[in-house]
Amino acid sequence: MTVTMDEIRSQPTTWRRAVEHLDTVADAVTAPGERVLAIGCGTSWFVAQCFAALRERAGYGETDAACAGQLTGGRRYDRVVAFTRSGTTTEIVDALVRQPAGTHRVAVVANAATPVGAVTDTQVVYPYADERSVVQTRFPTTVLAAVRAAFGADLTEVVGQAERALTMPLPVDPATVEQTVFLGSGWAVGIAHEAALKVREAAQSWAESYPATEFRHGPMAVPTHRSLVWQIGTAPDGMAETVAATGARLYVSGLDPLADLVLAQRFAVAMADQRGLDPDRPRLLHRAVILAPSC
Repeated sequence: MTVTMDEIRSQPTTWRRAVEHLDTVADAVTAPGERVLAIGCGTSWFVAQCFAALRERAGYGETDAACAGQLTGGRRYDRVVAFTRSGTTTEIVDALVRQPAGTHRVAVVANAATPVGAVTDTQVVYPYADERSVVQTRFPTTVLAAVRAAFGADLTEVVGQAERALTMPLPVDPATVEQTVFLGSGWAVGIAHEAALKVREAAQSWAESYPATEFRHGPMAVPTHRSLVWQIGTAPDGMAETVAATGARLYVSGLDPLADLVLAQRFAVAMADQRGLDPDRPRLLHRAVILAPSC
């Protein structure tokens, strides 16, 4: 078994552990009434998108999400929450450093002894969810499980669904898929983006992701009978007919979006195996992007 697959299988255990110890993360991320910005890069950017939607839905206050490397300034926030497994990503460290005085800076990391620790006021650390693999799986999902629980969700059923996602059949044989399109709604849009990233990273395969209602606004022109359209969460009315018109296959698991991501991770690894690729050694990728100083 690959390291990546071993870490995928560990997720129900790390989720339970995170849900059992919520005090630190709850204090750091709920911040009732504060205006909050969530930032990240890659997988962590998609976690930030999920977080922002979940926090606003829970009624804690205005929450934006942004790619750390694309912050332009001009907006003031009471708190900035940075998601970063490694704690070393250059764009995230730089974004935190640039925050105005008085902004409370929070980092959600896997290791406390990293550069973000020197530029934050609060750290929330998940060492047991850290990973040896380059392709992130259990760290982001463990963080999202903790965040959802901190916002008041009961994840008992979700953890059970994740266990089911580890053993249930894959939607289709990966060998029959040329293009995978993941769709999501609400906070699950970030999950759709993350699922597509797993397929690109692990299997070097053509994968896209969109808010579900956007599929009709252009992207539906591309899929064929060699495409899989994977709806994360509930499909909008008429989606089955829309996908059928393209010739693609539509898959809706019925799982909670976080558990559905576990299934998508397995699909990405299976596709890598089918292509003779090692998901533990994804092409051109490293655990963190650390850039040389610009001057």
